[in-house]
Formats: sequence, C-alpha cells, structure tokens
Amino acid sequence: MNNDFYLDFLAKWQQIVYILVFVVLAAGILNYLIFKLSFASKKTYKEKYDLASEKESKKLLTGHILIAVALFLFCNTLEYETMKLDPLWFFIRLFVSMCIGVLYGYIAQLILKFYYPSILEKKLKKLRYTPRINPENGKKMKLLSEDEEDAYLDEGMQAEENVFSVDYDVWIDETTGYTKIEKYKGHLSALECDRCGFQTLRLQKEEVIKEATETEDGELLKEFKCSYCNRIKRKNVVLAHKIKDGTTGKLIDDPLAHDSRISVVKIEIHGTKGEVKEYDFQNLDQAKNFLNEFDFEKLEEESI
Repeated sequence: MNNDFYLDFLAKWQQIVYILVFVVLAAGILNYLIFKLSFASKKTYKEKYDLASEKESKKLLTGHILIAVALFLFCNTLEYETMKLDPLWFFIRLFVSMCIGVLYGYIAQLILKFYYPSILEKKLKKLRYTPRINPENGKKMKLLSEDEEDAYLDEGMQAEENVFSVDYDVWIDETTGYTKIEKYKGHLSALECDRCGFQTLRLQKEEVIKEATETEDGELLKEFKCSYCNRIKRKNVVLAHKIKDGTTGKLIDDPLAHDSRISVVKIEIHGTKGEVKEYDFQNLDQAKNFLNEFDFEKLEEESI
C-alpha cells in the first residue's frame, strides 16, 4: 500500500515538475524579451543609457535565477525508473538537483558581479558618447570638453559637477548653435538639497556627542553643507557598540603631472571582498579632487 502511494506520488510529481520546467523557462525568456523590447523602444541614446545602467544587470540576474530554478526542476525529472526502486533515491535526486541549481546560480552571480560590469561599461560608453543628432536638421553634434561646457551650465549645475555627484554632457551643433544637455550620475554620491534642489549637499564634518561603550550606543552629529546655496543641515546618527577605525586616502603627487603625453588618469579602488571600482579622469587635478572627496569609510563598511 505504501509503495503504491509512493509510486502514485512519484508519477504526479514527474508530471507537475515537467510542466514547471517549461513554465519557469518561459518566465525567464519573457523577462529577457520584455527588457529588450523596452530597451529597443527608447528613442534616445540617453534613455537607453539610463535603462541599461539601472536595470540590465538586475534583469540578467533574475533571468539566471529562473534558469537555475528550471535546471533544478529538470534534474528532478531524470532517472524516473530508478526513482521507482526506493523512496531514498527520490531524496538523493532532490539533493543533487538542488546542488546543481545553486551552483549554476552562484556561478552566474559571480560572472555578473565581476566579469559583466566591464562589458556593460563598454556598452554604456558607446551609448553615452555616440554623436547626437540635431533633430532640426539631422546633423551630427559635437560633445564639448569639461572646460567648454561650463559656458552652457548654470551655477547650480557647475556646483553639482564640482562635488562629482552629477556629470553633465553638453552637445552642440556648431552650425546652428542648437545645444542639448544630458545629466548622468557622478563618481560620488551627494544628497539633494531641500532648499535649492541640486545634488550638492555633502558631509562636511562629524562630531561625537556621546561616546559608545561596550554596553551602550553612542551618538554622532553629522553636518552637511550645500556647496551651491550654503545650506547647513545636521543629522544625529547612532554609534554602534563596536567602532572600527576609518580609512583615509591621499593621492601622492605625481612627477608626470604636467606631461602632455598623459590623456587619461585612471583610478582603481579594490575592496576587501575583491570588488573593484574604476574611475577615469581627464587630468590629475580631477583625480585629486575625487580622492579628497571619496568616502573611504563608506567603502569599508560596504566591504564588511
């Protein structure tokens, strides 16, 4: 009787899981197709850039997770005749299938975390720097340099660029003077000022109001200042019991600072978990300003 119950359960399991394999695979394919259609429907390079930078990696990860689930389900349809011999084989197959599915998902996650960012970066650079077209006459526009574009940015926009929270690209049609300004995320994060509305509110100083002990939390006062309208904003933050020393960084003066052969300055920041962040600058002054503003303590917290 028990054997009949097991065989009946196994037969139904086989049917249900076999159907679920195609359902999950279809969901994964649909997830990818929806993203590709959404990407293709964007009319401008800027819209494509924003979609790819914000959602492409997440959509790929979701797709690979669904593939991992489908792989787990498919493995649970194999060796049906062997499964009939003893219920123990059913649990062995379940365990092995789970290991295969988790292994696939883990490898896919590692590829998306460490290898795919370089591929995505090339794609984003192509989208960002492909010459824009003047909609009025169909002519290609010119991308202005950092020095040239300041004439087309207001003071608030320039302040955002100075703190590296936002980066603006200015395209111009030299024959007609038609301009197009595109806004991108900068190298560093900054809060939006609630007075002027620009992303120029940066941390200026910290003051410990109450020291943390082994049994009680402490209190830290953070003071933010807007580099555009000079608004001061203060925020109290709880200090945990255990406080770790922060890390500071400083760029050593480069003897090649005035070498005309230098066209790009590249900075790589390696985290303790192996993650790598890369930044490109047009000159050493930009790189120095970047490191002076970089939040190394935040990077250390993300790596823990």
